[in-house]
Amino acid sequence: MQNKLILRGLLAGALGGLLAFVFARIFAEPLTQDAIDYESGRDEAQMALDKAAGMASEHEGHEIFSRAVQGNLGIGLGMVLFGVAMGLLFAVTYTVLLGRVGRIRARVLAVLVAGAGFLSLYLVPFLKYPANPPAIGHEATIGARTGLYLTMVVASVLFLVAAVVAGKRLAPRLGNWNATLVAGAGFVVLSALLMALLPSLGSLASNVAEYGPQTSETPLPLKAPDGQIVYPGFPADTLVGFRLYSVLAQVILWATIALVFGPLAERVLDRGRAVTVEA
Repeated sequence: MQNKLILRGLLAGALGGLLAFVFARIFAEPLTQDAIDYESGRDEAQMALDKAAGMASEHEGHEIFSRAVQGNLGIGLGMVLFGVAMGLLFAVTYTVLLGRVGRIRARVLAVLVAGAGFLSLYLVPFLKYPANPPAIGHEATIGARTGLYLTMVVASVLFLVAAVVAGKRLAPRLGNWNATLVAGAGFVVLSALLMALLPSLGSLASNVAEYGPQTSETPLPLKAPDGQIVYPGFPADTLVGFRLYSVLAQVILWATIALVFGPLAERVLDRGRAVTVEA
């Protein structure tokens, strides 16, 4: 039965990744292209300033894969594989919790596990370190940004596990509803404290000379030595739209996993009970 549930989790994750890719291809990909165009234009403006100042400019090499391949096959394959990985993680978690969290229907448990996965693996880390399109962030901060984001993901998962364990232990004394509220409040407080302790992306960007002192990770307008703006700052509409569609794509992924896996798991469990009763 466990193998059947895991297989259905893989299928649900693959479908969720495919639907998320279709959504991202329609809505997020144009904004990604806008960000790439901005980055290219800014680099050209910077090269012109460097040339006027008598400084040597660096030329980037050609891309191995074209933009068309990256925006279609590349992102599509990546999101489907990501969906498969999340579906596997979801199915394993579902199988572990099955029968250990009280009498919860298979579909309801699927929704709860998917919601927990979306909350801990994406939404909470996103609130501190949101998704960024190209041109946001500097090469010098990639390592720091990656490490901080992974720290936020791991801590969020641990906080959620601790909240579930605490809620289960408090339930006999406080009741299920009150225990859930207390455990949820603890999760929120711990997550908020960690967010306050970890540095922001803006503080990392402020250490990059070309960004200058600022509280945001978005590039400021590029100025000539005389103070004249030669290239505008990164458009806020592109950044906000990209982040919104990134969240919605994850919502589609996790909602698909829950809605597809729930009925499939229910059938597997019903058949298992029927076989047990017959035996």
